[in-house]
Amino acid sequence: MKISYNAEIPLDAGYDVVIAGGGPAGCAAALAASRHGAKTLLLEYSSCLGGMGTIGMVPAWCPFSDKEKIIYRGIGLEIFEKIKAQMPHLKSTDVDWVPIDAEALKRILDKLLTEAKVDVIFNAMVTGVGTETGPSGKKRITHVVAAHKGGLRAWGGNVFIDCTGDADIVGLAGIERKFGDEKTGEVQPSTHCFALSNVDMHYYRCMPVLHMRNMDSAPWKAVKSGRYPEIKSGHCCHGVVGPSTIGFNAGHLWNVDPSDHLGMSKNLMLGREIAHEYQQALKEFLPEVFGSAWLSQTAPAMGIRETWRIIGDYELTLDDYLKRRTFPDEIGRNCYYLDVHISKEERLRVRDGQITSEEGWECYKPGESHGLPRGILQVKEAENILAAGRNVSTDHRTQGSVRVMPVCFVMGEAAGVMAALTEKNKDIRDVGTGLLRENLKKDGAYFL
Repeated sequence: MKISYNAEIPLDAGYDVVIAGGGPAGCAAALAASRHGAKTLLLEYSSCLGGMGTIGMVPAWCPFSDKEKIIYRGIGLEIFEKIKAQMPHLKSTDVDWVPIDAEALKRILDKLLTEAKVDVIFNAMVTGVGTETGPSGKKRITHVVAAHKGGLRAWGGNVFIDCTGDADIVGLAGIERKFGDEKTGEVQPSTHCFALSNVDMHYYRCMPVLHMRNMDSAPWKAVKSGRYPEIKSGHCCHGVVGPSTIGFNAGHLWNVDPSDHLGMSKNLMLGREIAHEYQQALKEFLPEVFGSAWLSQTAPAMGIRETWRIIGDYELTLDDYLKRRTFPDEIGRNCYYLDVHISKEERLRVRDGQITSEEGWECYKPGESHGLPRGILQVKEAENILAAGRNVSTDHRTQGSVRVMPVCFVMGEAAGVMAALTEKNKDIRDVGTGLLRENLKKDGAYFL
């Protein structure tokens, strides 16, 4: 059953660049666009910026270096250095798997976007878009509609950047997207991050490795014991995020679909139960470390690794990754490994010792990386939509590498600069690659 809903919605058409999603990609895009002279609006569905680094409670940054040098530079590196300066237990030379202070990150992003004169609207979820046909015959977005406490409101702009993680703007515009694995349609499992406090730090520093690869770890013991029914894999990444407080990226939830409203709500409840079971299991199997620890917080947002991706002017593929390909139009480099979390079926095989959790992983050697071409940011069937973040144009396997926060900063910054350089009512492709790369280089970006 459907109903018709007709209402007059206020429209603010005064922006050059409108961005949906305030995670690392969206923040970098907004800062880059505004610093390059564009009047910029950032719409964020939650009450803070930072995405998985804040409301997602991911406890650590993925590596910023290729093990020889920092390759994720520009705005991302600027933010990274600012947060490290507020964490006195870190060394200035720390660049890989550095813990995240979520509250510090929130303040840093607030300050940077305020100084850049970006208009930020929190608690605003994009629910609709307006489109027209552009001169090329492709779609143009005219405005986006978002819902907040004041009701529905529309914002118009010259270029729109989809940093929602789920390619929401693209989908609402009626443009085709891809979902999950090309063969099975399955997406990577999600994780509901959490923190344990009152951890014994002396024993924590010398405890056995809890990583997925250690089949004798406490999480795998919990799986095999049968006493913790919601812990279904040994996935357990963690790091010190405060005094006697450890942040955990642990546990798996399969087949999470953010557009399934009831299912998503049930998964959030299940995620909190998984966090509780982890606390109980760690207390049982590592009592010297976690015997007095308590579950101090679960993340406000689910950590979703994969859903929809745009169909771009170029699709980054596994072959590009394996061949360390360089592109003439690249806007950055990437060296992160193919971090594709196991499927539900693979989880059973890992548990039973039939395969190792490293099967299929491909890690680069020090100094190796591949290019990120601008085409993965450009929506093929639209004139004025860019994407940045985990919803860019890749195949399923390669998405597991480019979806992480340092790479999202790089892609977001490039999208923001490209949007700012796009003339009124022109196609984003009219921005010359040479001009784009020249501006990115001036801003500190790294590419070949």
